[in-house]
Amino acid sequence: MADYRELPTPIYDYEISILVGYYRKALRDINDQLMRIDISKMERAQLLAVQKEIATIVGELDVDMKAWVKANMPIAVTDGVIRSIVGLGVVSSVEQARTIVKLSRLNRDLVKTAVADTQADLLQVSQNVSRKVRVAIRQVTAEVMRSNLTQGINATSSLKRDIIAELRKKLGDSLNTGIIDAANRRWKPHDYVDMVVRTKMASAQREAAMNDALSRGAYYGVISRHSASDACRYWEGKIIKLAPEAEGDYPYIEDLPRREIFHPRCRHTITPIRRLDALPDDLREINDMTER
Repeated sequence: MADYRELPTPIYDYEISILVGYYRKALRDINDQLMRIDISKMERAQLLAVQKEIATIVGELDVDMKAWVKANMPIAVTDGVIRSIVGLGVVSSVEQARTIVKLSRLNRDLVKTAVADTQADLLQVSQNVSRKVRVAIRQVTAEVMRSNLTQGINATSSLKRDIIAELRKKLGDSLNTGIIDAANRRWKPHDYVDMVVRTKMASAQREAAMNDALSRGAYYGVISRHSASDACRYWEGKIIKLAPEAEGDYPYIEDLPRREIFHPRCRHTITPIRRLDALPDDLREINDMTER
């Protein structure tokens, strides 16, 4: 029926690639600083200079990250409201929706929370990198000193070429030791950043759509379809409740198993709907509504 309209899933690949690019560049710059260290000497003055440069790189990265999050998270929230406005038939097109979209107080608060949470998660990435680099520098410095002592001399020749190569590798590896998330998964820094922002933006978009729908008296949503190959595929096209007290034997959105749907990097969205009898035949069949 004409009362139901599902918009294409928003894609933020370009915007996210810019943010990930910040991290890739910062990691390259930090690696360049680490490779400048004269491992055969590990002089204090040089180490302090390198650590200062690395701190500057990390500081600039955090500034760029915060600006990116502040600029892009509101886009995801706005897209969620637009999805609700068009899906509920308030307007007939995205272009019309953009002219009337206005964030409610609830969704303005959502923007603030999403920005703060995302920035906090990404700050942990740079803090983790800084910590791992500091530890690696200390460890390599100690190993250089021990190696020189065991040779019985302090000359640079005391460090053999293979030892220098091994210690230099240890410094470089400090940038890729990985971040372990709450589910005990290990991520490289730039992959973790990509996962975090995709997950946060998708979550903000869904929540904004739900907030707008509830404010308009719409208590149901339909999970988007894009031929997923993982466990998400069992939820595509399914009706869900946006409020636990809504009528019908449909699962409430907050009770859905996160291992199956709306997991990290999940692309699925929801399209709010006010009247279930407005669903097209294919969705009615998916939800066993043919006899209802």
